[in-house]
Amino acid sequence: MKVELKNVGKKYEGRENFTIRNIDLEIEDKEFCVILGPSGCGKSTLLRMIAGLNSITEGELLFNGKLMNKVAPSDRDIAMVFQSYALYPHMTVYDNMAFSLKMKKERKEVIHERVLEAANVLQIEDYLYNRPSDISGGQRQRVALGRAMVRKPGVFLMDEPLSNLDAKLREHMRVELVRLHKKLGTTSIYVTHDQTEAMTMATKIVLLDNGKIQQVGKPDEFYTKPANLFVARFIGSPTINTFKGKMTNKKFVSDSGLIVVEPKEEDAILLEAYDGKEVYMGIRSERFLSEKQDKNSFKATIEVIENLGKEMILYTELEDKTPCTMSVPGHFEYHEDETHNFTFDTDALHFFDGDTTMRIN
Repeated sequence: MKVELKNVGKKYEGRENFTIRNIDLEIEDKEFCVILGPSGCGKSTLLRMIAGLNSITEGELLFNGKLMNKVAPSDRDIAMVFQSYALYPHMTVYDNMAFSLKMKKERKEVIHERVLEAANVLQIEDYLYNRPSDISGGQRQRVALGRAMVRKPGVFLMDEPLSNLDAKLREHMRVELVRLHKKLGTTSIYVTHDQTEAMTMATKIVLLDNGKIQQVGKPDEFYTKPANLFVARFIGSPTINTFKGKMTNKKFVSDSGLIVVEPKEEDAILLEAYDGKEVYMGIRSERFLSEKQDKNSFKATIEVIENLGKEMILYTELEDKTPCTMSVPGHFEYHEDETHNFTFDTDALHFFDGDTTMRIN
């Protein structure tokens, strides 16, 4: 099912400002769309508007071209999975999964067939006659998914469904959810504040901040071509390094004067219009070159090292105390309190307008 939002906004009664505004978005049939953003940005509100649990103040919501603004949640052909699982504690797993079909007065044979089919896909057949209190958090999450699956909805809506799980189980369930999506081929809309979930699961990401869309696209585009400074800083771990400065004689010069970088030719052409103007330069932690002195090199002192095995995260400081984070392969030899020469990989520089913070290159 295709989901469209046209200039959608939400304003709660008694509040002066809109929580969400000017949302224009198309989610194609069978896409796995992740709505990502920090706490309070409006992502759960947006999901609840699609579900019909929150009213729409302005704009239009369409399912396959049909206006849904006033359609009751039960008539929207959706199924929602909540963060809290919302299972009935007094019912068995089987009865939890069958409940919505029983309420629709579906035939017993159909209910039984669908519950067993979902249980088989989710590998929870052995727990069908247990109560939720008798199974693990990961198994309860699968039951919540199974309860949604048996309805065979046109759209799956998921509101931070993995946030209550431990790190190892979250990793496992991410893979399971992607497999499940491929098998079912249902349009899925998934809300999270976790960029790892978004980057590893989505076919499309919608990044929100302060109730507005910052960027829409494929996961890799957010890392390699962030639309603005907020996107660049939100996506990626460690966070992207950013330096504020000006373009002077076709070179980027940081405010302190310690960073002087000559951009590659394609970037230099775009930056000609910014001569004498403030810009931000960004670079990901893994895109520095070490132990090399050239026209773009600088000195940094290693303050702290995080050894993660396959890589080391170097937290460094420049002479003016500007922080700079770099990641290098784990077998490299670095020690705290050492000072080294580093240089910028000019193929990996991001430039942003100093006033609007929008991407330049």
